[in-house]
Amino acid sequence: MNVSATSAPASSDGRARLGFALGLLGVIAFSLTLPMTRIAVAALDPAFVAFGRMAGAGVLACIALRATAAPFVERAQIGLLVVAAGGVVLGFPLLSSFAMKTLPSSHGAVIVGIVPFATAFTASLWFGERHSARFWVCAALGTALVIAFAVRGGDGGLQRGDAWLLLSVLLGAVGYAAGGRLAASIGGVITILWALAIALPLTLPVCIWLMATTPLVADARAWSGFAYVTLVSQLAGFFAWYNGLALGGVGSVSQVQLLQVFFTFGFAAALFGEHVGNAAWACALAVAATILVGRLPQKSR
Repeated sequence: MNVSATSAPASSDGRARLGFALGLLGVIAFSLTLPMTRIAVAALDPAFVAFGRMAGAGVLACIALRATAAPFVERAQIGLLVVAAGGVVLGFPLLSSFAMKTLPSSHGAVIVGIVPFATAFTASLWFGERHSARFWVCAALGTALVIAFAVRGGDGGLQRGDAWLLLSVLLGAVGYAAGGRLAASIGGVITILWALAIALPLTLPVCIWLMATTPLVADARAWSGFAYVTLVSQLAGFFAWYNGLALGGVGSVSQVQLLQVFFTFGFAAALFGEHVGNAAWACALAVAATILVGRLPQKSR
């Protein structure tokens, strides 16, 4: 259950392949987050959806940590754990829940396309990960395309939901970078379990208060969306994702998340009947192309 850097294949190529495979599994899991959040907040209060998923996953995390007698992180790692919890346990779920109250999930998926660049940039500044100049040029171009899509989408201007989502992306990227770095030492499963657990003293009281003050009458469809974002988006998906970042490198594996746009588009159209316009598909293809070009191997001289 605990896959860490020390249990990876001996060769760097083997580690990278396993990292990308685990990263892809995480991306597939995360690709339903926005559609499921959207159907949940259609009937439930966005704040309850956010804190409910945090608290629910946190309770399960505490049970798992207790059952396995997992040790706490070392003192030097507490800072990374706190930052990971602030980004992926608190920041992204809360702000994306408010964003999905007004934005289609297919539109939100393109905005989330900024995450790979933001994660790579954070890992470069914070942990010294290095990439080629072509990688950065292509990543910046892809990010510019995503922002342009957000500005021209909907009524032709930046919507309030876009602002919430952009901020959630920045917090999520920092949380990904910190968690991926920590997972290299203690494994992705333990990383997300402890991140959820240390946030529980905040998330559980707020969740209980919201349960007492907010109407919780919703249909099975809304509750199924809530269950997904609690069990998969907030918990199980990170088992694969953090281990993938740890094994393949935060900056490199984070680029796999560009595929999340396509998965989300497909799920939004097939499962929820959302219309995905040609502009959205074109933007997603263009952004993915910039990342692919940026990852091409350098020619030897």
